[in-house]
Amino acid sequence: MLHIPLDSICYIIAKAREFQAKEEVVIPETPSSPTEDWALQVLADHSGDYTLIELIESIGQMNQRQRAELVALMWIGRGDYALEDWESAVDDAIGDYSVRAAAYLLAHPMVSDDLEEGLIAHGYSCQD
Repeated sequence: MLHIPLDSICYIIAKAREFQAKEEVVIPETPSSPTEDWALQVLADHSGDYTLIELIESIGQMNQRQRAELVALMWIGRGDYALEDWESAVDDAIGDYSVRAAAYLLAHPMVSDDLEEGLIAHGYSCQD
């Protein structure tokens, strides 16, 4: 069972798709050094982008469980976990992943598709 309203997830999917569809957004495949936190660098480079600000604020308003579910939803959607392992995925996402959920999610170029696939696995759709 999801603790995030469906309309909130669909909003995040739409905003992530809108943000990552912009030509100037380039997410490096590998950081230039092992200690470089390139996900935060990507966010910093686009700090004036209203789509990004709306997305970060939306995720930031969620409680820790909801942010962990959002990360777990992406993991389910990209096949890292099976739906039967939902609670394990959420438990694994609590902590650093949920604290930095926006940066973590946006570091994945296919996040909108993966979130959508995770929703479908749960039996939901943004198309309804």
